[in-house]
Amino acid sequence: MGNSGKEADASLGYLTRKDTEVKLPRPTRVKNKTPAPIQITAEQILREARERQEAEIRPPKQKITDTGELADYRLRKRKEYEDLIRRVRWNISVWVKYAQWEESQKDFSRARSVWERALEVDYRNHTLWLKYADFEMKNKFVNHARNVWDRAVSLLPRVDQLWYKYIHMEEILGNVAGARQIFERWMNWMPDQQGWLSFIKFELRYNEIERARGIYERFVECHPKVTAWIRFAKFEMKNGDIARARNVYERAVEKLAEDEEAENLFVAFAEFEERCKETERARCIYKFALDHIPKGSAENLYRKFVAFEKQYGDKEGIEDAIVSKRRFQYEDEVRKNPLNYDAWFDYVRLEESVGDKNRVREVYERAIANEPPAPEKRYWQRYIYLWINYALYEELDAEDAERTRAVYRLCLQQIPHEKFSFAKIWLLAAQFEIRHLNLKGARQILGNAIGKAPKDKIFKKYIEIELQLGNMDRCRKLYEKYLEWSPQNCYAWSKFAELERSLGETERARAIFELAIAQPALDMPELLWKAYVDFEISEKQIDRTRQLYERLLDRTKHLKVWISYAKFEASTMGNDDDDSEEVTISEDQKKLCIQNARSVFEKALNYFRTSAPELKEERAMLLEEWLNMESNFGELGNVALVQPKLPKKLKRRRPINSEDGLSGMEDYVDYVFPEENNAPNLKILEAAYKWKKQRLSSSDE
Repeated sequence: MGNSGKEADASLGYLTRKDTEVKLPRPTRVKNKTPAPIQITAEQILREARERQEAEIRPPKQKITDTGELADYRLRKRKEYEDLIRRVRWNISVWVKYAQWEESQKDFSRARSVWERALEVDYRNHTLWLKYADFEMKNKFVNHARNVWDRAVSLLPRVDQLWYKYIHMEEILGNVAGARQIFERWMNWMPDQQGWLSFIKFELRYNEIERARGIYERFVECHPKVTAWIRFAKFEMKNGDIARARNVYERAVEKLAEDEEAENLFVAFAEFEERCKETERARCIYKFALDHIPKGSAENLYRKFVAFEKQYGDKEGIEDAIVSKRRFQYEDEVRKNPLNYDAWFDYVRLEESVGDKNRVREVYERAIANEPPAPEKRYWQRYIYLWINYALYEELDAEDAERTRAVYRLCLQQIPHEKFSFAKIWLLAAQFEIRHLNLKGARQILGNAIGKAPKDKIFKKYIEIELQLGNMDRCRKLYEKYLEWSPQNCYAWSKFAELERSLGETERARAIFELAIAQPALDMPELLWKAYVDFEISEKQIDRTRQLYERLLDRTKHLKVWISYAKFEASTMGNDDDDSEEVTISEDQKKLCIQNARSVFEKALNYFRTSAPELKEERAMLLEEWLNMESNFGELGNVALVQPKLPKKLKRRRPINSEDGLSGMEDYVDYVFPEENNAPNLKILEAAYKWKKQRLSSSDE
């Protein structure tokens, strides 16, 4: 009994540990591993678990029976909210909940106080103003709500929602004059079009036509755009005042005839005259517009004009006369200068709008017959688009696949690939074949492209196609060809390695990276090294990554490399080549990791101090990075290690040397490091170092 008394634990109801121990059954070894006749699905297991789940234990509801308990409850809740606000003062949702709770207690003055305190924290949060005003309106404190809205729109005049809500409240209260006054205040801020239109709709709701007209006048002054003028004219038309509507259109044409959206204005004006049965006026407007708007931006206008003439003109002659007139102009232009490809484009577009396939093909054939005078790419850049448009016309409009194929074939034969080529043509031809399910033809075209005129775009697209088809061996061969053609292309090396890694071929990816960095010349080596480092980090090869950084530092001592190396050491957190997903990091490992990062910074600092003393700015940036890292380490960091090494910034002046001689002085920031203050002869040493460097370079020459 004595022993059991000693072992008994009061927290366990004076039971021994042995009594409360959960005894689990021993796991049985399954000898017969054949599938059971009745299979149980995961869904059944989950359903049974849910059915057998016990009801959630909830705390009992508190019932307040007298005023004393209510006062205690309120005091406790207020203390909770105040403590919460002290901790997260910036969290607006806490303030909102606090104010809403006070409102639920019918203590409106306290709720108002909470809202005001919240606004002191963040008065730029328009949601806060909306909720505050909503509180006042909900509890029928109209004057208080007005006060809140007035302050809100004064402080945040660019938040349209505040104005809308304020006006809506006044309108609900029947204070139309007040709502109009608020609109006027808002219009002084020149809001967007929607704000003006809301004001106009407001006036129209109360049949204030003259007021609405006045607002439209101010609206088109504030937003002199085509859409605004068209709205104004439609408003006048709706009110049956045709003369005013025409006057609006005429004023708009005077002001916006050169605007980029003038086409829409002319179309709307002509349609207005058409509705008024003024067909001659509408025809004059169309003609005026076609003469003044650039050809490239008048497609819709031209189409509308043709439709108009079909409806109101002589069916046999009018349409043909208009087309013939334009055709004559284009014929004149291309006769004067057959190499004016813009004129050919406009001519082709005219014929396409008419829809005669034979004429369109004839114009295209005449256009592509005018080959540029010299085999230089700059002369061919516009010309090649005639071929592209021809092929697209045959494919999309004429829907003739064989003719499209013939166009692409002739185009590729005509381009002098030994001097220059166009990747766009090769790719368009290949994509056409793919759309017609001719994969062999597409591969043949892209293979010819790589053989005759290899380009980055062609390789990338070909690889993308093969990748989508899942032909990894072809992708590998293409990457090999790509790198044979352009061994200095870091993008190709990186993508090749990325492909191998995506296939789980880690060693192949690593070998590709090794080959890449061994190349004598690279276009963007920093990206390649970064990709290699990221690859090793993603594979959790910490030692390899460290060696990689050391090899990189043998090649370049750039500041970013040092900083990246240090950050890497800081981020390893002692997880060296560990494949486990969750690793508990000890304090010693963290310290070791920090020590490694510090040693990198020390090496970098030593290099900048001894081997590159002229790079003072880089050295200062290195120290700032080190200081930031130490502060980010928290308790393990030691800012005192870095602070004594930080330089002083001095503003100095130096002469500007130009070709003509001394041309003035310029200000620059100089950095003075602590050791420079302790070394009075540092300038002599620096001069000696420069002299030695010059002598070494001259001896090398």
